[in-house]
Amino acid sequence: MSPPRLSRHSLPQLPAGIRRPAYDPANIRIGIVHLGLGAFHRAHQAVYTDDRLAAGETGWGISGMSLRSPTVREALAPQDGLYTVLERGPDGDAARIVGSIAEVLTVPETPERAMARLTDPATRIISLTVTEKAYCRARDGGLDAAHPDIRHDLAGEAFPRSAPGLLVEALRQRRAAGAPACTILCCDNLPRNGETVSRIVTEFAARRDPGLAAWIGENVTFPSTMVDRIVPATRDEDRAAVAALGYEDAWPVVAEPFTQWVIEDRFAGPRPRWEEAGALLVGDVHAYELMKLRCLNGAHSSLAYLGALAGLETVSDAMAEPALAGFLPRLWREDVIPTLAPVPGVDLPTYTAQLAERFRNPAIRHRLLQIAMDGSQKLPQRLLGPALARLRAGAMPHAIAMAVAGWMAFLLGTDERGGTHGIDDPMGERLSATARAAGRDAAALSQALFAIDEIFPAELAEHEGFRVAVREALGRLLAQGVRKTLAA
Repeated sequence: MSPPRLSRHSLPQLPAGIRRPAYDPANIRIGIVHLGLGAFHRAHQAVYTDDRLAAGETGWGISGMSLRSPTVREALAPQDGLYTVLERGPDGDAARIVGSIAEVLTVPETPERAMARLTDPATRIISLTVTEKAYCRARDGGLDAAHPDIRHDLAGEAFPRSAPGLLVEALRQRRAAGAPACTILCCDNLPRNGETVSRIVTEFAARRDPGLAAWIGENVTFPSTMVDRIVPATRDEDRAAVAALGYEDAWPVVAEPFTQWVIEDRFAGPRPRWEEAGALLVGDVHAYELMKLRCLNGAHSSLAYLGALAGLETVSDAMAEPALAGFLPRLWREDVIPTLAPVPGVDLPTYTAQLAERFRNPAIRHRLLQIAMDGSQKLPQRLLGPALARLRAGAMPHAIAMAVAGWMAFLLGTDERGGTHGIDDPMGERLSATARAAGRDAAALSQALFAIDEIFPAELAEHEGFRVAVREALGRLLAQGVRKTLAA
């Protein structure tokens, strides 16, 4: 007899040791719409919300919406939105059923239903984890009005394709209907993410209707946030691990034990008491955001490119290599921590030492190629920003130069063991073509990539010392390999 498929009906049949919702998922009311129903949201914000539902705040169920693919809906709708968070630490696994997602939609499949939920007066928070590239940002951080999806949405002749277009259309309809104010809560790794999304949304609205832009400024808030939890992509082995517990889950999520959520306490209306579930509500998130973006995400990207170049598969594999594991303390100590202001309640050397331990967790199979995605969008905040800060302070960021050189070598598409990899990036075709044309000539390759001003700001691209540091590091990586280069 096959194990039961996870659903509200099968919850009572699950083994006694499985933690399940401490409330009836059928009785919660939707108060949050979340755009971007990926693994991270389900292992992070949805878990905090699940805790508050269990505490009796039953008006905060989540309507989870995918902007493109129906894959998540196909997996979770038959399960009534229920799924497993498989927490994996050095001491073993712990499984938990999360019930906070009350419905699962794919926006292009049911656009009218999605818009009805976005404009429902009961919806007081619209949150997002759609990745950096989905905001259609210009180089200056505002709206990229030339983006094809933005041009389509600004025409206003069809249902929106972009996240900014969808948000503005929902806010337009809320205004027209007299719906109460709502909060837009970005949980993506963007610099000052609330301010950034506010600017993009307001600029889009102003191009459609200046009156709408003014209304948004008066009625909608955009708190900034910092989110932190390592959540690798789900594998078939993870589904098998859940099946071994006695039930079937089409899309469980795997996460490390650590979780952190820092939120600017600036909401346009009611909100869950997430602070009672462990979130930190503060007046200014920026110090926490910059700390995480540069210390965790910057180190992750550095490991991703250098580790993948060395032919390794996961973060823990990379941390098992002495040369790579030894590189991170230098990156943090010399090039990252000096760029950070004091963070309330945090000792930065202790924080980075804890990051190293989290990265070593062998139970979390966080693939380097997953982290390496969208490098053109990630590098400016994670590595190039602190590089500029160090140069302005009169210091040469040699460790960051090595990480940037690793990214450049990664674009050639081959590793030191003869394996090949694609370049999953919004600029992937251009980056691959540029790298192929330059080949393994470090001077030609670095010069061609530094010329891409969508990635490298002029101040950095034209800094001769930094260019030389990257070129020399790239030459050593291509000639000697990652391990010998870092060991030296």
